[in-house]
Amino acid sequence: MIPINAFRSALSDRDEQMRRELRSASSIEREMPKAWCKPTRGVVSLITGPRRAGKTTYAYWLGSQWKNPAYVNFEDERLNVPSAELNRVLEAVYSLKGEVDLLVLDEIQNVQGWETFVARIAPSTNVVVTGSNARLMSKEMATRLTGRHVDHLLFPFSFREFCQFKAPGTALPQTDSTRDRARARNLLEEYLRTGGFPLSGSMGREYLVQLYQDVIERDVLGRYHIRYARKFREFARHLVSNVATETSYNRLRKAFGLKGFHTVGNWIGYLEAAYLLFELPRFSYRLREQALAPRKVYCVDTGLVQSVGFLNSPNQGHLMENLVAVELLRRISYWNSGTELFYWKDHAQREVDFVLRRGNRVVQLVQVTKTSQPGEIEPRELDALVRASEDLRCEDLLVLTWEGAGEIHHSGHSIRIQPLIEWLLDRTLPQRALNSRRKGKG
Repeated sequence: MIPINAFRSALSDRDEQMRRELRSASSIEREMPKAWCKPTRGVVSLITGPRRAGKTTYAYWLGSQWKNPAYVNFEDERLNVPSAELNRVLEAVYSLKGEVDLLVLDEIQNVQGWETFVARIAPSTNVVVTGSNARLMSKEMATRLTGRHVDHLLFPFSFREFCQFKAPGTALPQTDSTRDRARARNLLEEYLRTGGFPLSGSMGREYLVQLYQDVIERDVLGRYHIRYARKFREFARHLVSNVATETSYNRLRKAFGLKGFHTVGNWIGYLEAAYLLFELPRFSYRLREQALAPRKVYCVDTGLVQSVGFLNSPNQGHLMENLVAVELLRRISYWNSGTELFYWKDHAQREVDFVLRRGNRVVQLVQVTKTSQPGEIEPRELDALVRASEDLRCEDLLVLTWEGAGEIHHSGHSIRIQPLIEWLLDRTLPQRALNSRRKGKG
């Protein structure tokens, strides 16, 4: 049995680390809704997301918003305890802090049977749980806390957050003058290259390679005990190297010599649960047709694509599309939870990168292109938008370019052209301006 003083020492050390972190210049304002900061007794707040995306720092900040919080990090080896010892950890918390008004349990999924402990204390305590595995956390929470937990997904830095992180205390970059546009483009190029993980810019490619390997080895192979580990590593790297392209389970099964479709689905599911990749379904009003159609795969961070992908020079258009996919999912997760995201393709192979649906209505169609001027946009991109607009009855048509802006008319339809950088800084979704005052910090 571990002495309770060892638990107290671990908790005291973590409190001091939390204070240092919050005083540092690298702690920036995050853009999550304020509702995330207000857990309710009896309802556990679950914050998940990729490794090293800033969940711990956000948990520090979250605790600082309360009068007497307690923060327990179960990645500390001194807190590597069986579930039977969790109550003694709680005793150490109370003996050190007294009556706490918020209890943050960071990476508690490392403790077998943690969900029973959380279910027991939740009715009398405001509890926040963080973790890095979607499938594991949601399954265990659903088992013990049906209807008594709220899930939040924290992404790596958005471009707005990245700019604030690079230059704390300064205004976001503008695009009004030539000098402003050049500075903003330099930041965007760096963001595409290094991604949004907080330490990737200062620690370089090696950091991202190690992060990727940790996810593969610890969060997938170590957790799911996959028999064909070498083949799985090749499978995962293939997907990261081919973002923004259609992926057929049958083609993947044949390419990697797998016996069944369920293995392909399971492997992709494991990578999604670890927040490395996510799939985008093809839009169809017929659910069976949607389920059988190929899907597009995206990586949670373009820095990972550039660091571990097979290609020395990834396709610029695919990187831009990947960036837009992640940003759309971030905005949906933080602000527009009722919005769904798809891509669209018809029998003539006309394709639209993103379809946003709210309820039964398609509210926006988005095409991404690396062109610099509206006149350089390929007619097939515009033809696809028009055809999808007529098929899905949507008139909000947007093309995101590297630089060009304006509005064009094509086959009787008005299409808005917006530079990617302006769209990233704007942070809006159709029909709902996102109030920039509603923020959290991390």
